[in-house]
Amino acid sequence: MALLAGFSTFAQTKQETVGKSPWGPDDEIGSLNMMNDASRLSVLDAIKSGEVYDLSVDYFVGMPSFHALGDPPYQYWLTHTPHGTVVDNPNGMGKAMNEKVSYTGDAISMYTHMGTHIDALNHFGLNGKIWNGFTPEEHLGDKGWKKTGAEKIPPVIARGVLIDVVAYKGVESLPENYRITAADLRGALKKQGVTMQKGDVVLIRTGQARHYEHASEYLHNYPGINLEAVKWLIEDQGIMLLGADNLSFEAFPPERADNWVPVHTYLLAEKGVMFIEQMYLEDLARDAVYQFAFIGASLKLKGASGSPMRPLALPIVAK
Repeated sequence: MALLAGFSTFAQTKQETVGKSPWGPDDEIGSLNMMNDASRLSVLDAIKSGEVYDLSVDYFVGMPSFHALGDPPYQYWLTHTPHGTVVDNPNGMGKAMNEKVSYTGDAISMYTHMGTHIDALNHFGLNGKIWNGFTPEEHLGDKGWKKTGAEKIPPVIARGVLIDVVAYKGVESLPENYRITAADLRGALKKQGVTMQKGDVVLIRTGQARHYEHASEYLHNYPGINLEAVKWLIEDQGIMLLGADNLSFEAFPPERADNWVPVHTYLLAEKGVMFIEQMYLEDLARDAVYQFAFIGASLKLKGASGSPMRPLALPIVAK
């Protein structure tokens, strides 16, 4: 998700630097290295039913995006229609055959950070570098990044936890541009009776998904997590992957942009932690499903800074 162009001009008074991966100088997936065969089998073994929750939104013409920043909108068009095929006869099989066997084809054009998607580690950088010290001078070509491209993101199978901040606050909607704190997260987890574990996928419900079909309402309010809460999740809890149901994951505009980097840069460039934006968490919240097997895979868009994803949640037996 592209934020303000001014992010690149932040004064780095605290001298933040890009993170060096503990998984070695060639690492391109950061904290997703925490997954292994044992961790995947453990959560799959805990699935308690065949019930599946779809955590993705629809893609449609007019869907929300940061058009004001120049990002292209979602476009859909038909390339072939049943009647058009009869008229054009593109396959050379003649009118009778084309009337008998109808044919529809279509195409799309979109920004890679629209709808439910995961941000790759090259999406945000710091002081001219991205995660693990890779640089655009050496690793960015005309056809995308040679390092940390979206094609490197592996399928994710892990224990998932929903933190329903809206329910914890007891409100219909969070206040405009509300910044979710670590205290909010701890309070919601206590109310839900859930304990996080190292390597979890943590999804934060702001309630914004309820407005997703109406772009003007969805774009009007930017509640999201603040930097202190993200640091608590990553540095104290050891979370592997994050997600939320809002447009930009973090609150917008960023906190004190003159004094430190936004949450995007902290996660992607400093900590090597990816995250998923614009999720649909309403069904999980409605059924109070707070622990689940998270399963998600993104499109392998070579060199891209992000990719559409269709994550799923399957309820598990609490451990």
